[in-house]
Amino acid sequence: MQGNCIGTLTIILVVLFSACKKGASENNTTTDGITVPSGFPAITFPADNAYTSTRWELGKKLFFDPVLSKDSTISCASCHSPALAFSDDVAFSKGVEGKLGTRNSPTLANVAYQPYFTREGGVPSLEMQVLVPIQEHNEFDFNILPIAERLNKNATYVAMSKAAYNRAPDPFVIVRAIATFERSLISGNSAYDKYTFLEQSNALTESEKKGMDLFFSTKTQCSQCHSGFNFSNYAFENNGLYDNYTDEGRRRLTNKQEDFALFKVPSLRNIGVTAPYMHDGSIKTIEEVVEHYSIGGKNNPQKSKNIQPLNLTKTEKEQLVAFLISLTDYEFINNPKFKP
Repeated sequence: MQGNCIGTLTIILVVLFSACKKGASENNTTTDGITVPSGFPAITFPADNAYTSTRWELGKKLFFDPVLSKDSTISCASCHSPALAFSDDVAFSKGVEGKLGTRNSPTLANVAYQPYFTREGGVPSLEMQVLVPIQEHNEFDFNILPIAERLNKNATYVAMSKAAYNRAPDPFVIVRAIATFERSLISGNSAYDKYTFLEQSNALTESEKKGMDLFFSTKTQCSQCHSGFNFSNYAFENNGLYDNYTDEGRRRLTNKQEDFALFKVPSLRNIGVTAPYMHDGSIKTIEEVVEHYSIGGKNNPQKSKNIQPLNLTKTEKEQLVAFLISLTDYEFINNPKFKP
């Protein structure tokens, strides 16, 4: 659902859905169906889309239903599989008619906490983000108005919509229900979490502990970008993946040259099951990712100053990989609640 956000779409979405950001409660979280792990902040729901179980059920049904795509072949889950921490295992996911996307599908785990969406950060709310894959030609290639017409012909959807929002299925309902489901995709029960927040000293192996120390060390400075409970500072950076980029990154949104080939820093949670990596899925394994940073990446003029050769030893690389894999939350990826 990363989509190909463009400036025009962003402006339209902001106008149509600015209410999603207004009046949001700073502490409007719930334990009814959503567990906030230790070390995590409360989940904030928009004032016009508070959590209810009926909204969650409707959103889940829509998330797994290909009715949202033009030819009824692709659903949100087609590119965001629960078993893969709601990501995909290919560089570019297939949309309608087998069309390939242009960016790697990111994990949806913990999207409730992200301040903006898409790789260039052009969409400010989950409700607005739902519209991006719907209109993208290489994804759903559709329009939310005919989707609403389809749903209104389905008695089950009409009943669920009225129970959840007291109105028949329409754009307002569709985007808010899906966003409600996506906000519940909280992942915070990895071996790292058990060791750090639950103080289970045996949760990590000695190799994973050494990798963790390395990750947070001044030598690697990994946590400069991959910081906080979700292992991302959500900044826009260039990590020296290429000498020359074909994807202009954040510049597609801002039209500023200084934003060329900058992409939002991704979360590292569940990285053990979200391969391939990078914005274009060009790196296949975690070992290759670590090697990329160990040599300092390519000498691109846009490359972040934080990306410097680390010259890691073989053992250090293995320890760092072990730690990164420890960020996988197996309870989350196997949770039947998040499966169709």
